[in-house]
Amino acid sequence: MTDDTHRGLLPTGLADILPPEAEFEARVTESLMASFASYGYERVKPPLIEFEEILLSGSGSTTAKQTFRMMDPISQRMLGVRADMTLQIARIASTRLGDVPRPIRLSYAGQVLRVKGSDLRPKRQFGQIGAELIGSLSPQADAEVVLMAAEALTDLGVPNLSVDLGLPTLVTAICSAREIDLSAEGSNLRASLNQKDAPAIEALSEKLGDETSALFGTLLKAVGPADKALAILQKCPLPENAKAELANLAAVIECLKDRAPNLTLTIDPVETRGYEYHTGVTFTFFALDVRGEIGRGGRYLAEDTNGGDSEETATGVSLFIDTILRALPDPTQPDRVYVPASTPGVAQKLRQEDWIVVESFDDGDMEQAKLAGCSHYWDGSQVTPVTNS
Repeated sequence: MTDDTHRGLLPTGLADILPPEAEFEARVTESLMASFASYGYERVKPPLIEFEEILLSGSGSTTAKQTFRMMDPISQRMLGVRADMTLQIARIASTRLGDVPRPIRLSYAGQVLRVKGSDLRPKRQFGQIGAELIGSLSPQADAEVVLMAAEALTDLGVPNLSVDLGLPTLVTAICSAREIDLSAEGSNLRASLNQKDAPAIEALSEKLGDETSALFGTLLKAVGPADKALAILQKCPLPENAKAELANLAAVIECLKDRAPNLTLTIDPVETRGYEYHTGVTFTFFALDVRGEIGRGGRYLAEDTNGGDSEETATGVSLFIDTILRALPDPTQPDRVYVPASTPGVAQKLRQEDWIVVESFDDGDMEQAKLAGCSHYWDGSQVTPVTNS
């Protein structure tokens, strides 16, 4: 398939981004990065490809099935193309920036590539923009990341933003305290909780016991608005470590309500999909009438990729540019002025006035300005709008 008929054919899940969408995506990306910078987050840029054993070590193993691999012809070692940038930032923090005083605030923007798309995100390559706050246990750190991302998205114009908070360690803590084997009946339990299937949870009462089954049923009832959900959860007979996590979630919510009282907050205490390596409060961003999540994040342990045993706590957020663009109005082409070749010096003058200038190589007129996709043209004395007459 090398003839001209197939030269525009691309692999499934990959696409060319054309004008004006490519320029719009770049502007949105830089707007988000500028918002992060205003909170003191410094930009880093990890490589697209790393050694496989480093990229997929520790928590990175959760992306193993989504990672493209290849042989490095120079080192003869296996390489991986990043499927997620979060753990690359943790690597940078623990190595290149290991001596920088904590907490450290880092931001990033780049492309990721995955082996397969999903129902909600069929694209295999897409832009990921995010920030990581590494080295603080304070619930205010979690709240800062949520608030920063919410503010950046709101400033962009994302409508009806909401944040769904979670505690993916809650189910594990309950199962551990009640000696429930997650590799056996627990596998059905996780699936039933993620699907919010109350009858299926009730059907597991014979294996789990009536008391435990009832507890998980109560957790399902807590899915919803934050105030109501938190009140239900605080009455549940939870293990001590789970109570501590719940208290941290309550502190995060209090901080969010204090600083952003109009931000819509919900809680899903049983959702674990996509949060396999998280160790505390998590959050997912949604926008009304927009299919799929706009971003997600939460608390995790940033591991020492040098082979040491040290870990430091971190919290961060990843925003997905393709979903964000679907939440915003379609981009429009900016005004452009067409300048004929017979007017030397005019193009430079107009650019200094912040016009986008397309220079003709001959004495073009309004019709040629239309063909060049310009909204205005230089009529010899001034900038004039292009008309359809």
